[in-house]
Amino acid sequence: MQWPVSFLLIALPVVAAFAHGPAFVGAITVFAVIFEGVLAGTPCCAGRVVGYLWERHYVATYLSTALVGGLGALLAAHRMRRERTLATVRSVAETAQRVLLRPVPHLLGRVSIETLYVSAAAEAQIGGDLFEAMSTAHGVRLLIGDVRGKGLLAVETAAAMLAAFREAAYDEPDLPAVARRLERSMSRRAAQLPDSEERFITTVLAEIPGDEPVVRIVNCGHPPPLLINRDRVSELSPCDPSPPLNLGVLLGGDYHVDVEPFRPGDRLLLYTDGVTETRDRTGAFYPLTQRVRNWTALPPRELLNRLHQDLLAYSDATLDDDIAVLLGHRLPDDRPDAD
Repeated sequence: MQWPVSFLLIALPVVAAFAHGPAFVGAITVFAVIFEGVLAGTPCCAGRVVGYLWERHYVATYLSTALVGGLGALLAAHRMRRERTLATVRSVAETAQRVLLRPVPHLLGRVSIETLYVSAAAEAQIGGDLFEAMSTAHGVRLLIGDVRGKGLLAVETAAAMLAAFREAAYDEPDLPAVARRLERSMSRRAAQLPDSEERFITTVLAEIPGDEPVVRIVNCGHPPPLLINRDRVSELSPCDPSPPLNLGVLLGGDYHVDVEPFRPGDRLLLYTDGVTETRDRTGAFYPLTQRVRNWTALPPRELLNRLHQDLLAYSDATLDDDIAVLLGHRLPDDRPDAD
């Protein structure tokens, strides 16, 4: 019998367990034992048959192969159970994502919308970053936010914030009123948590009226949006930053509105800090404004796709935080689909 070949045959069931089910692993085990027996009785030395088929060393080999095969079958069964569980978890996550971050319409009045969401967790679909866009009697209203913290509490808080915004955006006459409504909702939500004083959300609220070439912005402690005007990209830093939601009472501040020109053809890029805090191997932060200046000629969807690819390349595909991006593009008035 050829011992090196025999050793390989002993490992064969375990190798099969990584890609196949228990039945296949069992069949491979039977094959390996039979083949070991064939090798033990193979003619050698000028036709003389080695009669060691049932010699104790070979019997030990058969038993070892059978034992490894049994363990391989158990491993294969365990792997298949985990795969089914993971498939179920992914299905639930996808359903939760559709409820929490429902698809945003691509066209709201004279504003086209594109979004990007990337979860930092390998198997997760949702996290604490959120966005929404709605057409109301006051114009197109946009929201992007980032819940402090991680895990299920962050997801639940994001869901509560989105539900509050979807009501307030229709009801309230201006953005400060929307922000105050969100503040009250967030405060009630945070009061139910043990670390309520540490639970807050940074947000940007934006309003694009249909009858004025402007965008109104309330920035509640969030990274400043980018205004893309032809080949120019500029940060819309707030003149008077407003406090994050759930810190308004503590800081004693109100919500200040910044008004910026937003003409047909202009684009507004809202994002969470997962974008700008992405690091390369040297620890340098991602230069978002500089990168976007190279993509101003791209259509909105292609711009977000390029941003996604560039973030993965910049970080070597090791994103440490969730990423949410919302891009609003004011269409020219003569566009037929802008009516």
